Amino acid sequence: MFLFLTVVQAIVAAALIAVILMQRSEGGGLGIGGSPSGMLSARGAADFLTRSTKWLAVVFVALSIALAALAVEGVGTGEIESTLDRSVTPADADPLGGPAAAPAPVAPAPNDDPLAE
Repeated sequence: MFLFLTVVQAIVAAALIAVILMQRSEGGGLGIGGSPSGMLSARGAADFLTRSTKWLAVVFVALSIALAALAVEGVGTGEIESTLDRSVTPADADPLGGPAAAPAPVAPAPNDDPLAE
């Protein structure tokens, strides 16, 4: 359900962006020519785009609230652990639980170096 609503919200967001970008800043709409009255006039297109923007915005906000409610529901609180882990590992043991680290190799004495002549 969450994935479906997310896809629907992405489609609504893309439609909202397209409708907003089609509007002229002066409120003239698409500026499509045609009959002086009716849906294909500049005024009719502006009214349609304004109404479309309003309803797409309402659907977008409603989907956002629904997705937030589903996300909170899906997280789940479970039970809270109130005790601390008091087990202490020895200093020479690996803190991740593996075997103890091998001792560091001893550097050879300067006399044992064959290249030092």
